[in-house]
Amino acid sequence: MENHYASVIESPIGKLTILADDEFVHAVIFTETDIRDLTENELTSKVALQFEDYFKGKLKDFDFPIKQKGTDFQQQVWQNLIAIPYGETTSYAKFSKHHPLAIRAIAAANGKNNIAIAVPCHRVIGSNGKLVGYAGGLWRKQWLLQHEREVAQKGQTTLKF
Repeated sequence: MENHYASVIESPIGKLTILADDEFVHAVIFTETDIRDLTENELTSKVALQFEDYFKGKLKDFDFPIKQKGTDFQQQVWQNLIAIPYGETTSYAKFSKHHPLAIRAIAAANGKNNIAIAVPCHRVIGSNGKLVGYAGGLWRKQWLLQHEREVAQKGQTTLKF
C-alpha cells in the first residue's frame, strides 16, 4: 500500500494543500481537504518551501517530481503548460496551434490540472486577452499573473481587462 502525505501552507491567495506519496506530488490544490490522517514527509516539506519562495518572488521554476492521473493527451497538455515561461501568458488559440480542432479538449485538460501554479495553467488566457476559467477562481489567476509580472519585471504591473 502506498503511503500518502500532505503539507499545507498559508499563501497570499489562500491555503495551499500539497498531496504526495513517497516519490511524487499528486496534487497542489486550493480547496479545503481533509488531511487529518496525513503527515508531512521530506517531499511535501521541500515542495512547501518552494511555494513559500515562489510567493516571496525568489523562485520561478519548480523542480519537484509530479505524477497526476490523466490520459496521454492530458499529460501532453500539462507538459506544454510547464513550458510557458514565468511572467508570460499565452492564449488558448496559440496554445492549441498544433491541434486547432482540439481547443476544447485542451481547455478541458487544462481545467483538470491538479498541480496549481507549478503546472501553470494560470498562464493561459483568452484570445482577447481576458482572463478565462481558473479552477482556483479568477481573482487568484489575476493575482498570480500580476505577481509573476512584477517579479519578472515584464510589461504592465496591473492587468487591464
